[in-house]
Amino acid sequence: MKFLVGAIASAPTVPEPYAALAELWQDRRPELEESLEGDGSLSAVLAQAYFLFLEGDMDDAVMTLGSVTGARPDVAWGAAPWFSDARFLGAVSAEALAEACLRTLDYGHDLDTDEMRERFAPWFHAIEVVSERSPVPESLASMARLPRACGRYELCFALCDRADAVDPVMWTAVARAATWRVMGDLDQAAVAFACALTRDPANWSLYLDLADVRAEQGDFAAAASLVEQGLEYEPHEVSLRAAGAAYRTRLSGSSDDLMALIALAPELANTTYRNLLIDHACAGPGLPPRIVAEAHRIRAT
Repeated sequence: MKFLVGAIASAPTVPEPYAALAELWQDRRPELEESLEGDGSLSAVLAQAYFLFLEGDMDDAVMTLGSVTGARPDVAWGAAPWFSDARFLGAVSAEALAEACLRTLDYGHDLDTDEMRERFAPWFHAIEVVSERSPVPESLASMARLPRACGRYELCFALCDRADAVDPVMWTAVARAATWRVMGDLDQAAVAFACALTRDPANWSLYLDLADVRAEQGDFAAAASLVEQGLEYEPHEVSLRAAGAAYRTRLSGSSDDLMALIALAPELANTTYRNLLIDHACAGPGLPPRIVAEAHRIRAT
């Protein structure tokens, strides 16, 4: 089995290794099931994906392949003949394909290259087919994250259009906003986040998302105001409190607000976001150098 998986890794489009795996599954299934149990190696997981397809379990098959692809996106695993098979594309659910798309992103690899777009072409085809057959808005919004990571922005927007035609949900507007933001169009991102807020006006994280975009645009008054609105729904959320302190500091040069940010900074799990807030705050007018230096020390940790 490991030899056959190695052959697949070398040439994912060649059908012979899959045929041999199918024969092995048919002839020695109990033994293979026992050996696969608890085996998290790449070869075992890839074989499991194909065996699930053979058993007609298309949802688990695609999610398993998504895990393999996330771990090793340098191999065109989606080029497997079964992944474009009409039986698979006709049966896999939108929810499972969406989850599989998210799993391809689990390891944070850079997918925005011509080589990656080529390797992920079978995934884009599957997304097109399944989203047209089963346009579940929340699932389509999740699917959009994969083409966005690959720089296929037109496919992201097409999925959002398809989802909105069924039911304009909040997640679709967020998907649009995230895509515009990645593309560097902050005006359009702000419009889309505002649209998301009309669809879910009590969602504190949307206020923070829009506030962060306004801060990127240099409108710290609007950013601070949006954070205050979010705090009405989640007054204890640390990211909101930290953002509010940062944006007020940038506006007014308040030492008290900068000290509040310094106190909250260790509670922010996302160090990139923490450092961004510190940068915004330390650019405030007339701040005492001693407190700015203390904020910079936290940033450096």
